[in-house]
Amino acid sequence: MDESTLKEIAQRLENAERDRIAIEAPAAVIGLTVADAYRVQMINVDRRVAHGRRIVGRKVGLTSIAMQKMLGVNEPDFGHLFDDMMLASGGECPVGKLMLPRVEPEIAFVLARDLRGPGIRREDVLAAAEYVTPALEIIDTRIRDWKITLADTIADNASSARVALGERRTRVSAVDLAAVQMVLEKNGDVVEKGAGAAVLGHPAEPVAWLANKLAEFGQTLAAGSVIIPGALCRAVEVAAGDSITASFEGLGSVSVRFV
Repeated sequence: MDESTLKEIAQRLENAERDRIAIEAPAAVIGLTVADAYRVQMINVDRRVAHGRRIVGRKVGLTSIAMQKMLGVNEPDFGHLFDDMMLASGGECPVGKLMLPRVEPEIAFVLARDLRGPGIRREDVLAAAEYVTPALEIIDTRIRDWKITLADTIADNASSARVALGERRTRVSAVDLAAVQMVLEKNGDVVEKGAGAAVLGHPAEPVAWLANKLAEFGQTLAAGSVIIPGALCRAVEVAAGDSITASFEGLGSVSVRFV
């Protein structure tokens, strides 16, 4: 696809996020390959950096069977996390700035040193991690009614919106991350349960996939980066007035109030 068309798609997504007016799925309207979609994503990433936003990490999406079935895909994707997307645990998330938000509980990694593919394995991720911490990713879509393909969500920065990190920091050697059990509560009621193994068998596996995938773009996972590797259960819809808490065995908890 030619560069002018890619820039037009990127602008439409940017406008949709700014104005909170959903657009039709680009893949359905124009036809968008996965390679084209990553180019669209990077156009908007570069634009946001040029306007002063700072990249603080990455997200990996579609790493659980539940999420892959939900969106009808069979491979992960990735997006970028910016400084103004980060929330404190226990804080508020204004839904008026979002469109169709949903919440996913995840185990976030923070890196002590760079990870650069290709050839990165799970063991390399664990060795490079400074700590892990509970996380809630608030996903959102700028595409009408969540009617998206893999290419659509990639172009839309992997449907990312906000991330809340827990306060407790745990060394990766202190816990079996694949065996970690998670309970997700909405307004005090348990709505989902999951385990670390839900994301490609181990939460470090998506991080390794990401490091190797980024190598195709000449990018590195830098020391200090926050990496959220995918949801441990299905995404849960939220609205103003909802309170969400995810509790992780051995890792602590993280919560967000939607206002």
